[in-house]
Amino acid sequence: MPQAAARGDASPVVAFLESQTFRAIVYQFFTAGTVAFLLWYVSTNAADNLVRQGIATGFSFLQQEAGYDVGEKWIEHSARDSYAQTILVGLLNTLYVSVLGVILATLLGTLLGIARVSRNWLSAKLSAAYVEVFRNTPLLLQIIFWYALLRQLPPPRQALDLLPGVFLTNRGLIHPTIVSDPIHLWILGGLILGVALSVLLVRRSRLRREKTGKALPVFWPSAATITGLPLLIWIAWGMPFTLDVPALRGFNFTGGTYQSPELVALVTGLVTYISAFIAEIVRSGIESVGHGQREAARSLGLREGHILRLVVLPQALRVIVPPLTGQYLNLVKDSSLAVYIGYPDLVSVSNTAVNQTGQAVEIIFLMMLVYLTISLSISLLMNWYNRAIALRG
Repeated sequence: MPQAAARGDASPVVAFLESQTFRAIVYQFFTAGTVAFLLWYVSTNAADNLVRQGIATGFSFLQQEAGYDVGEKWIEHSARDSYAQTILVGLLNTLYVSVLGVILATLLGTLLGIARVSRNWLSAKLSAAYVEVFRNTPLLLQIIFWYALLRQLPPPRQALDLLPGVFLTNRGLIHPTIVSDPIHLWILGGLILGVALSVLLVRRSRLRREKTGKALPVFWPSAATITGLPLLIWIAWGMPFTLDVPALRGFNFTGGTYQSPELVALVTGLVTYISAFIAEIVRSGIESVGHGQREAARSLGLREGHILRLVVLPQALRVIVPPLTGQYLNLVKDSSLAVYIGYPDLVSVSNTAVNQTGQAVEIIFLMMLVYLTISLSISLLMNWYNRAIALRG
């Protein structure tokens, strides 16, 4: 009896040791320990090799003078600034290309995706041809093609006049720019406040619809809030607006803003390539909406434009957003191809820093950390938006 009691008392412990939960814990600890050991082994081995070669380790080199300037920059920079400042300049250039590319690729891809399912035969075929050509051509080849094409354009005296005040030459894209004014920061604050209020309005409308079945009008109040607050601030300040328009003086343009051929080629290549994939995502999202939804909307007397905007696209977003996130991540990472045409992005300026300092491990680690942070930020934002538009019930 005592032995049986002892076995009975030990049975829960034995059952736990033999359970799938215990095995899962053991496997996870074993995996984590193996990964930690490998990281320790690789890091210590790399540190020992660097010491034997007389290469100092650590990030103290970031405070040293870089000794080289960056041609395109969003902040003040010179050759006498530190490596940290130089790498920051490259990071800002990468972010600029990424943000601009995401916006333009989304707009173009959405239009192409809608055109692909259009009843207009010409629009559908042209958009399909665009998708097949640019989606099946290597991105690097496209970037080099656009860069070579820009370099063959005429000089400033024979510049292509695209729009009033907008010129395209072998030196890049020249366009007007708004002269900076202190009111711009207040306008930006008003814009952010308007977006926040619009988000609250959308959330309130959703809660009311869930409770009563009736939703508050959202589109026009949100549009009025987002545009109205900045506009009121601008009017209250006296409506300051000064435009710096480029003008040809001698052999070059003065005034306005230059966008280098490297930047134009990089953004054009990224946008044309990624937009082809986004077009297919949008097309598949639209076609995932049941045909009965369109027929029901037509029976209510809605026009095709209203059906697309009010019925089809809101339902298609739930299919579009997840793969769209992947394309945004691809665009950010593919922007590193700028190094092949000489645009000073994060990878380009970091490679120069590696050649001068020999701190390859540290600089590559910084680049990996930066791209990981950007990618995770995009993923978090898109996942939040995906949850916001998810069906509840």
